[in-house]
Amino acid sequence: MPRPRNQAERRAQLIEAAARAVIGNGATAVKLRDVAAEASVTPASVLYYYSDLQELFSAVFRDAAATYFDIRKEAIAAAQGPAEQLRACIRSGVPWPGTGERSTRLLFELFPVALRDEAVGQAHRLFVEQQTELYRQVLAHGQDDGTFTLIDTPRALARSFVALEDGYAMDLLIGTVTAADIEARLFAHARTVTGNSALV
Repeated sequence: MPRPRNQAERRAQLIEAAARAVIGNGATAVKLRDVAAEASVTPASVLYYYSDLQELFSAVFRDAAATYFDIRKEAIAAAQGPAEQLRACIRSGVPWPGTGERSTRLLFELFPVALRDEAVGQAHRLFVEQQTELYRQVLAHGQDDGTFTLIDTPRALARSFVALEDGYAMDLLIGTVTAADIEARLFAHARTVTGNSALV
């Protein structure tokens, strides 16, 4: 690992090294020495920046979640009108091959840590709430301007979209569906709950 110019850069390098280790081995199997090896530093060097592996995992989760959320938020902001915004919200949440699938796999690999570590659990709850709020805003906008005829409250439907995404993402990671399958299923759900048959 090249010598960093500052602590922020070193922390970013360690976060990326830990992410590679988690994807390669699974969070429950990763040891401090694995992260150190990925970063080409000593375990003591890792502990200089993070008090333990759990603190580092929390940073990895927050970083991955923030990246995922920012990409999604930008996609929605670039779309015009509720229907296009909902399309953008759905498509940007699908774990397409490449960055999308990698981010999704990383977040799922860290889920067992969220069950045991309060900091990671809190980051996970915030992440779910952020995704839900994106959907809620789009659905409420469409309801207000008559684009959507919702079968439930925007909040309830938003949470159902996020839950479906999580379930389908797990199916993808174990190889039973493709990203295209997930997109099609989410659009079918969108047509049903919004009454807008043009959502494809």
